[in-house]
Amino acid sequence: DGKVFFEDSELTACSERQLTRFRREHVGFVFQFYNLIPSLTAWENVALVTEISRHPMSPEEALDLVGLKERMHHFPAQLSGGEQQRVAIARAIAKRPKVLLCDEPTGALDSKTGVRILDVLCRINDEFGTTTAVITHNAGIRQIAHRVVSFRDGRIEDIAVNERRIAPAEVTW
Repeated sequence: DGKVFFEDSELTACSERQLTRFRREHVGFVFQFYNLIPSLTAWENVALVTEISRHPMSPEEALDLVGLKERMHHFPAQLSGGEQQRVAIARAIAKRPKVLLCDEPTGALDSKTGVRILDVLCRINDEFGTTTAVITHNAGIRQIAHRVVSFRDGRIEDIAVNERRIAPAEVTW
């Protein structure tokens, strides 16, 4: 219930077509289980997004940002879970989104790979100014955020600002 705004636009007043355009042009999605197309290489999975975006970076640039330029011609089955998640992040950031929504981006990963994913997300946020929302049950991750919004039973319970953020490598798993 209520209204949602993005910059000067009221999203809750938009038609389905307008919302589709908004998501295509401004929002990147990182899913918990990657959602990569198994018959496409890492490069091709990222290129899918760049073909429908206004001012995308190249698939090579996006994969390089997540440290996978050398693996761009590999299929998802040839990549580790962490590498697949980084391809998913490259796909999400290739369109240069203003908003990046991440659903449990470290949920299926070991702590070392999770830290690497968090490093990439922090870099995207810092270097591109992308507003990044990370949905997670891992309470330790909240310490890397600028702001933490806690929910209980579908309602906002608390909003806190981190005066001192920690580096992803300092997160306790």
